[in-house]
Amino acid sequence: MCSTAPSPPATVSGASYAAAAVTMAHYKAADSKREQFRRYLEKSGVLDTLTKVLVALYEEPEKPNSALDFLKHHLGAATPENPEIELLRLELAEMKEKYEAIVEENKKLKAKLAQYEPPQEEKRAE
Repeated sequence: MCSTAPSPPATVSGASYAAAAVTMAHYKAADSKREQFRRYLEKSGVLDTLTKVLVALYEEPEKPNSALDFLKHHLGAATPENPEIELLRLELAEMKEKYEAIVEENKKLKAKLAQYEPPQEEKRAE
């Protein structure tokens, strides 16, 4: 008895086996990419965060009308504050203060200017 690999059934051609091998290689590559992506999501904490938010939705006694809004709200609250955003908020607050000071100064200057300019009726009479 010889230990050679069994030959393919007579109804399947060699081309079919080649196509099947290519298809299997394609599935393995796709599975490998999926696995890499899953590890990436796991490593970066995305899976853990999503799981926590979904569990919170599951445990919610009064289910919200929009599950998507619930997820958006909870994911926004779960993400750490970006330092750049905080700097922009501080800059915005400074700019608002400067704006208010300039508006106030503008009012005072207009009042001073009004003291030295003749009223509009006198200008027309001239």
